[in-house]
Amino acid sequence: MTDWLTMPELVEALGEPISRVRRLLDDKHLIGARRDGVFAVPSVFILDGHPIAALRGTIIVLNDGGFSDEEAIDWLLDSDESIGMPPIEALRAGRKSEVRRVAQTL
Repeated sequence: MTDWLTMPELVEALGEPISRVRRLLDDKHLIGARRDGVFAVPSVFILDGHPIAALRGTIIVLNDGGFSDEEAIDWLLDSDESIGMPPIEALRAGRKSEVRRVAQTL
């Protein structure tokens, strides 16, 4: 179970103004969804105070494949047997090529 960050928490976690956080979302460096009526982003999408570098390209591959942001979040957070762990954990471990290869087959 992952923690979710609301916009104010995201601003604090990234140390960026709200306008920059919105730009990161608009440019797909991060994606979020409504949780209990409030927009939030999974905290595991952030590493050392920055969005995971490999996340943007993976989100774009998933969106191009027809995934909504909510579906992309679900796929990233759920364990994938071909990767052996949730794709977000593989991205955090530097396994970008493997994750994107699997994402492209979906």
